[in-house]
Amino acid sequence: MNLDFDLASVTVTEFGVGRENGGDQSFVAVPVGADVQAALREIIQATWDAMQKDEDGPAKYEPSEKHGSKEYLYLPIADDLAASMRDLHQAASLAIDASSLSNPAGVFCYFARLKDKKERRLTALRRASQFKGVLQSKNRLVRMLDDTLMIIGDTVFKLDNDFDLLVDGKHVHILRPSGFEFAGKLQQAILDAVPENIKALGKDLKFVELTSVAEYARKHPRAARYLASIRAQAETKSIDKALLKKLCKQTGVNVTESKGRVNITAGHEMGLLEVLDRRRYEVSLVKEKPERYRAGSRRKIDE
Repeated sequence: MNLDFDLASVTVTEFGVGRENGGDQSFVAVPVGADVQAALREIIQATWDAMQKDEDGPAKYEPSEKHGSKEYLYLPIADDLAASMRDLHQAASLAIDASSLSNPAGVFCYFARLKDKKERRLTALRRASQFKGVLQSKNRLVRMLDDTLMIIGDTVFKLDNDFDLLVDGKHVHILRPSGFEFAGKLQQAILDAVPENIKALGKDLKFVELTSVAEYARKHPRAARYLASIRAQAETKSIDKALLKKLCKQTGVNVTESKGRVNITAGHEMGLLEVLDRRRYEVSLVKEKPERYRAGSRRKIDE
């Protein structure tokens, strides 16, 4: 996958931070010198280089997958799960606040926004774990000044070696899935999307009673993630009721049927979601001894 941006023809480099206050996020620009701008561009290049070295990538980000700590994934910028990063990337301008770093504790991320000669944009973002202010009174940092080691009396911030993600005009390129999920507040977004996702599935699976599944998913983030994944696959329209019931029986998911509708037995809501997300399966390698398994990861094998 190519980057929809020319890193060799950058004309504008902005730096900024994301702050969180009472659960609300805001992004502001912070003025920086030419040396910091150059460093940011180098870090972005290092991030893109790291993505290109991932021999298995890029795979599409799916909320139900257990992704690695460092794994090249992508997500179309128009996807609902990319909303927070899309808003930052497409913002025409950001408020400038040079004092935003006076309280490092409120900073949850830092970012760079670039433009190239074709006026295309690129946004790079990193969770502010190492970036947090390092106060000299606690860490006693020193530097060489006039051949003498001196205590640094100012607050010091540390840039990382790479970013968690890059955003161009077409995709969110993800290097660290956990950083993407944290900065985008994905867990809460996925939980908030449960009613809409249930509604969408209900249109396709008119023969399944999903009320109990909705109630379960609202309280369980993993179930909400499976629900989001099932909707994103857009394959529920073709599901056959008889085959669904058969697979549920084979894989230990208890369901009943009443008046033409499939009802899920209490306690088996997650099992049904695993079936719909193609995560429960049966293997028969020993005669009269079928084995049931739950897949931790699900990727279709292309023919």
